[in-house]
Amino acid sequence: MKKLFIKTYGCQMNFYDSDHMSNLLKDSGYTVSEEVKEADLVILNTCHIRDKAAEKVYSDLGRIKKVYENNHLRKPIIAVTGCVAQAEGKEITKRSPWVDLVVGPQAYTDLPKLIEKIKQKPDHKQINLKFPEVPKFDLLNFKSKKSKVSDFITIQEGCDKFCSFCVVPFTRGPEYSRSKKSILEEIKIMAKKGVKEVVLLGQNVNAWKDSSDEKKHFSLGSLIQEIADIDTILSIRYTTSHPLDMDLDLIKAHKYVDKLMPYLHLPIQSGSDKILRKMNRRHTTNQYLKIIELVKRYREDIAISSDFIIGHPDETEDDHKKTLAVIDEVKFSSSYSFVYSERPGTKSSELNNNVDDKTKKKRLYEIQKRLSYFQLDFNRKMENLIFPILITDKNKNNQLVGRSPYNQSVYINEHNLPTKYNNVELIGKMMNIKIEVANQNSLLGTLIDYA
Repeated sequence: MKKLFIKTYGCQMNFYDSDHMSNLLKDSGYTVSEEVKEADLVILNTCHIRDKAAEKVYSDLGRIKKVYENNHLRKPIIAVTGCVAQAEGKEITKRSPWVDLVVGPQAYTDLPKLIEKIKQKPDHKQINLKFPEVPKFDLLNFKSKKSKVSDFITIQEGCDKFCSFCVVPFTRGPEYSRSKKSILEEIKIMAKKGVKEVVLLGQNVNAWKDSSDEKKHFSLGSLIQEIADIDTILSIRYTTSHPLDMDLDLIKAHKYVDKLMPYLHLPIQSGSDKILRKMNRRHTTNQYLKIIELVKRYREDIAISSDFIIGHPDETEDDHKKTLAVIDEVKFSSSYSFVYSERPGTKSSELNNNVDDKTKKKRLYEIQKRLSYFQLDFNRKMENLIFPILITDKNKNNQLVGRSPYNQSVYINEHNLPTKYNNVELIGKMMNIKIEVANQNSLLGTLIDYA
């Protein structure tokens, strides 16, 4: 049996893609191995959002080369897939000539054919960066894919927004929505395999429209309602959203669809209108805040999270203070914040007035300190409350693991379980959990009973 080692970088969508790659290659006789030394085929499924992520791929390629050289092993076939592959193309085989295949994120369904070509002609590099006419989702076999209790499904890819700092339109291509029929078919298969929670993925997931509907009237809120009608699906989440696509249909779903969790990841990136214009975000701070106000009108307890880019070119101290003011107003339950990372080919990379590294780090510290304050405050409000929580796993500390309705990680010590649950399989069950302790990034709870 041939062995496949696959390493995944970056976003949840990449993990979804990696699952389907390993599933595709299973039909070619490959089984997944955790050891690169055992591999006949190595795949690095990459992310290109930040500069360091791309450089890490090149470092890992060097380490993989040393593994088989130092251990006198036969060289495996080495493939780089994903967004670094799409962005860098032939540059990968120039910098790392031991790489055999470079395959973009829309072309990985061709992997089996490309691997066979490499076997026949090992000296001929295979590079496929095409955006195929037949969408990759139409070529995937969902029936043989392994599933977890909580699992991802990509419903939308690509982006037409062209934010000035972002490479996604160049690496993932234009916005494309899967058909409602294809999505529901996959989710029903997932449900039969024991999936109880689905997380809907997209670069701009709330831009989803039914690709089979010429009038495009069937939007994400309506799709969520249809998913909720599948009896064995107990919980629905989605990410990542763009403010421009936050329509009333989706906002109302947070009130009227019980299975939709009260959590919204809606990145603003900056609290300064000047910087938002530089970023080509196409909305103002006030417009963003009005969306949040409307969402909370329909679902008062909803948790809001965001992304922030710190030190974008032309950002002044006044712009930075405006971002802090937005954080103070919204009181985000959690957020991701990063210093600006220049990406070649983007509009932001053409700007000259760069913020120096020392100032970036100072502002990042101030942003993260403020975000951490509100995150811990939000978590502490969970103490002594009881929530229905889907048990999805058990960790190495023998704790049961789940996620609160508000997207916090929840851990339950197994030795604290009521006696009647001894030797009872709880993974996949919806349980009432009382939150006892709130930490910065997680909650500790006690199991009460079945929900």
